Amino acid sequence: MCSARVNAVYTQSPIKAYRGNLFIEALPKLNDWVDDLSALKGPLTCSVEDLSASGVNRAHNICGIVYSFFQPLSHHIQLYERLSIMIRAGYVGRNPSTGEWVKHIQNGYERIMSGDLAAFKFSDVSSTAQSMSLIGCSGGGKTTAISQLLSLYPQVIYHEQLNTEQVVYLKVDCSHDGSLKELCNNFFRAMDTALKTSNYTKRFSAKRNSVEASLSNMAHVANVHAVGVVVIDEIQHLNKAKSGGSEKMLNFFVTLVNTIGLPVILVGTPTARSIIEVDMRSARRGSGFGSIFWDPMPEAKEWKALTNKLWSLQWLQKRDELVSDELRELWFELSQGVLDIVIKLFVLCQLRAIATRIERITPKLMQQVYDDEFKTVHPMLAALRTGDPTQIKKFSDLQLHDTDKRLLALTHSIEQALKDTSGGDHFDRLRSEGERRVYLALKDEYVSELLIPVIHRIFDQQPEASWVKLLPMIYDHLDKAKNDNKRNEKTKTLRQSAVKQKDWHTLESNDLRFVYSQCNSSADLVINLQKQNLVFDIDKWLEESA
Repeated sequence: MCSARVNAVYTQSPIKAYRGNLFIEALPKLNDWVDDLSALKGPLTCSVEDLSASGVNRAHNICGIVYSFFQPLSHHIQLYERLSIMIRAGYVGRNPSTGEWVKHIQNGYERIMSGDLAAFKFSDVSSTAQSMSLIGCSGGGKTTAISQLLSLYPQVIYHEQLNTEQVVYLKVDCSHDGSLKELCNNFFRAMDTALKTSNYTKRFSAKRNSVEASLSNMAHVANVHAVGVVVIDEIQHLNKAKSGGSEKMLNFFVTLVNTIGLPVILVGTPTARSIIEVDMRSARRGSGFGSIFWDPMPEAKEWKALTNKLWSLQWLQKRDELVSDELRELWFELSQGVLDIVIKLFVLCQLRAIATRIERITPKLMQQVYDDEFKTVHPMLAALRTGDPTQIKKFSDLQLHDTDKRLLALTHSIEQALKDTSGGDHFDRLRSEGERRVYLALKDEYVSELLIPVIHRIFDQQPEASWVKLLPMIYDHLDKAKNDNKRNEKTKTLRQSAVKQKDWHTLESNDLRFVYSQCNSSADLVINLQKQNLVFDIDKWLEESA
């Protein structure tokens, strides 16, 4: 990924139309999409060593999945290619070497002075900009994908010979206010953030400025800094009434693309189609890139690849290494392939698995988490299951509210949930990576009340020794204690075989008591045992023996 601001380094483009254009030749070289998208894969990994961390530390790693996970998919390729072309093609008509860029700036100054967005000083300036819209249901990953793909470019490039800062991209959010004036103000704030100044917000965001003046100033600033593409996100918030009606909105988008020469990408949910399908179709008359519609991910090959990648990011000590077909199907049924829900359901399942000490994701756990934590989006997901477009449109803008709060609350609850009658979380009482590894190796055979003090004592006696060397010594101490009949009953080294039924869910996966804990009825138990080939079919055996 590129840094936010760089000094221009020019590389001759292999594309004839791009050669000699400083704004294009300062961009990263054209790469194959495989190379670029591979670079965007999230940095998160989970190793065997990570599983020895305390429950709280593991919870923080798990929460990082929400913000750091990105898996390139087929629809990202389409967006990647269009974005690459849009940025470069938009600069063809604003070439600083031929004077076209300066003409655009002069035309912008004329619009500011006259207050007319259609005004110009040079009539021979043409636009090579394209427009595009990206439509998809809330939580489908549109904003994340756009942000990830834009990160392949430096946002600001300083050209010493032009003495200007080129802003390659600018992402502007539509506020809930829904007015064009506020959209312009967000543009000036985004520009100041990119350039690390506060000049434009102070100069152009005054309340006394009219909408027309704000639009003219916005267009002029975009030209002065040679903005490569403007991404307007959450376009569904743009209110036609507050924006002065469809005509003013239409003129605004037409001006940005056709007159100013600025490529524009509108991003929104299906309710924004009334804005985009009218305005943008008129703006480019089919010469733009049209619309991309992102449906929820189908239950196909990509679904398997995505869930396999996510499944590898488990900080659970009793995790299954492979996703079962039953759980994968349930995961899709609950999430309907909506990426935001897919990821957050997985994250919340892990947090609950740690808090309840089950330390693995099971179908029963996933269903419980969905029922408890995703009530606000149940209507949207139910509509998606029907496949009825009229039903889906009603709920397409629903979002997961307060998810961050739930993540923090569950993380905090883990500290309390992992505390036993001895008054502490076992892992939090272990002081080093070596001590934790020894604990993991022996915890299923010895109770923690004896195991942890012995670990502390041996590690204190030989602080320089590795845990591998100390493991046999610790085992010997525990073995002697096991045979000492004088020890208090509380310090028996062998774990009691009797486990209360309420704790059966914490046992190993192959324990029949655990299997029972995951069933809602005796009939479910039989089905689960049959799936695991743990039921002997006498009738079939007699038939084969006859």
